[in-house]
Amino acid sequence: MGEDAREPLPIRRLQETLINRIAAGEVIHRPASALKELVENCLDAGATSIRVTVKDGGLKLLQIQDNGYGIRKADLPILAERFTTSKLSTFSDLSKIATYGFRGEALASMSHVAHLNVVTKTKTDTCAWKASYSDGKLVEPQPGQTPDPKPCAGNDGTIITIEDLFYNTPTRLAALRSPSEEYSRILDVLTKYAIHNPNVAFICKKAGTSAPDLATPSASSTSQAIRMLYGHSIAKELLSADVSSLGENDKPESWKAEAHFTNANYQSKKTIFLLFINHRLVESSRMKRALEAVYNGILPKVFTLSPNQRSLVIDPRSVDVNVHPTKKEVHFLNEEAIVERISDAILETLSSKGESRIFEYQTLLTTGGADNDRVVPKKRKDKEREHDDEPGTEGAGIAPSATQAESRKKVSSHLKVRTSLKDRTLDSMFPVMNSSQIGGSSRDRETEKAETSQSRDIKESECILTSVQALRKNAIKGKHRLLTEILEKHTFVGIVDVNQCLSLVQHSANLYLVNHASLAEELFYQLGLRQFGNISKMKLEPPPPLKTLISIAIEAEDIPDDTPLKKPQIVERIVDILMSRREMLAEYFSLEISPDGFVASLPLLLRDYTPNLDKVPSFLMRLGPQVNWTSEQECFESFLRELAHFYVPGPAACFNPSVPLTEEQEVQNKAERWQIEHALFPSMRRYLAAPQSLLDADVVQVANLPDLYKVFERC
Repeated sequence: MGEDAREPLPIRRLQETLINRIAAGEVIHRPASALKELVENCLDAGATSIRVTVKDGGLKLLQIQDNGYGIRKADLPILAERFTTSKLSTFSDLSKIATYGFRGEALASMSHVAHLNVVTKTKTDTCAWKASYSDGKLVEPQPGQTPDPKPCAGNDGTIITIEDLFYNTPTRLAALRSPSEEYSRILDVLTKYAIHNPNVAFICKKAGTSAPDLATPSASSTSQAIRMLYGHSIAKELLSADVSSLGENDKPESWKAEAHFTNANYQSKKTIFLLFINHRLVESSRMKRALEAVYNGILPKVFTLSPNQRSLVIDPRSVDVNVHPTKKEVHFLNEEAIVERISDAILETLSSKGESRIFEYQTLLTTGGADNDRVVPKKRKDKEREHDDEPGTEGAGIAPSATQAESRKKVSSHLKVRTSLKDRTLDSMFPVMNSSQIGGSSRDRETEKAETSQSRDIKESECILTSVQALRKNAIKGKHRLLTEILEKHTFVGIVDVNQCLSLVQHSANLYLVNHASLAEELFYQLGLRQFGNISKMKLEPPPPLKTLISIAIEAEDIPDDTPLKKPQIVERIVDILMSRREMLAEYFSLEISPDGFVASLPLLLRDYTPNLDKVPSFLMRLGPQVNWTSEQECFESFLRELAHFYVPGPAACFNPSVPLTEEQEVQNKAERWQIEHALFPSMRRYLAAPQSLLDADVVQVANLPDLYKVFERC
């Protein structure tokens, strides 16, 4: 046994490359964690605008651009080496660190598991500098070139590009989820930082697409950011509280906190808990449990917790940030006392606002007043059928079958759905103060509705272009079955707010609040695609000059002074773009521009619907920069998207809702309401293949009959 005993294995010094890859795995778990490190670097650099571009969930491409201070050329050779930082120089600096990063491991870790490229420019540099990195060192961007940074064109700030993340660690790459889930994690990280930094503009989009999936303006507020990113339903129930330590603020144990949370009226399927300590996104299970205990004493057990956001500022001398590789956790003094004081402040605010509870509900849609129009309940129909089956009446001798007898069982009230095209709309429930408000007799209105419903079908044009066929297939492929069924079989209830583009529709036993502008934008895009090459024309008499219209739109734009092109030059460039392509615009889209530069006609996508012509200057101006004229398929798609944006109902950008409407605007407002009800929503029933993206924020269920009956039972 002793002779066969194995010798102990020798201890070896690991290679530097292997050490760095192991360390990189601790810092960079997935694309979202890499983005978190890069966003924090941008914020440390004083950026006020951060743009993120993602491909395949960040695995193929993750690019972040900021307008911060930039990086000096002299620092580029050691930029991606481990433990190189500008945030601290001695260990004592760590006790008062106030920046996001301090270890200098983020870029080094990325260079060991991905291809890293940096383009940067400071305000004092005459040009930008581009550098490529691998395993923490500068490498040649192309074979035959030197690894030194190369001069290039660029704006002030830094662009960091990560390509082929985890290309050399296949196990980590295989463990990641689908690209769509990784992209949703990236959006989640940006959402959290956008809420905590409302003075910074955030934009995130997928590579190859023009429309961003996340966009926030700068110079905003926390409540406005929450409204924009989480929706109006959360923002309207939002409360806030400011808490601070007792005593002098210059002591190490001093702190202050700003909390945003929803009241008891809001119910959600999941808890959204955001915690920032000294502006750093962290987690705290103790604080989360304490807040759950606060809400458990206020909300019934059938309700779930509400979204919460906390911003806690503590003296850096009382915080240890160096306890986690990704800085996800921190330790700080007097944690128990701070949590208790914040919880008490939130409980006090919730209690003061909890004197009443609001339940949203909607009564069943009732029928019109005429007897001949009323809907006969099923039970009464069964009685009348039984009466007809009696001896001596017409149809006697036919005995009811067992199936018919089962169908006559009583249906619970909360499962009955009474909807009809003759039901009252939301507008009809308001009292009429002046008889002139009624636009004709009921018979005239029914005739008008019948004529509208019998409008001619919009047939799909024949097109042999493969790009158009691919776009049509993509529209069908992205169809969400349930949402499309809701829109096909909905009953229009009414317009809630014409300026905010909100309407109510009913489907089955559910009531939905929809953003009819977003639905209309997708509808008009699909209608333009459906009629490609055969779109009707809307003649303009007299035809306005193209250059004048674009000049009007450019003058209304806020263009920075440091823009290379002045406003007249921008106008000339857009006019040249459209004039050089006017034959194609006329053939495919019915946008006719005369040789001398007059707009003769616009595309007419839907009969009985006229877009707001005040938007024509903006529409023509956006065709220059927003349409990708270099690729056929992207050109057609981006043009139709801009055309759909022009057709969306709603006021022009210069509209001010605080100013009373003129008589002409009142007439236009009534006409737009008529178009939305009688032209827009009927067309959605017939032609809209609703994509799943509309479910994120544009279609929200606000009530359903079974839940309303439960509310009334509790009352």
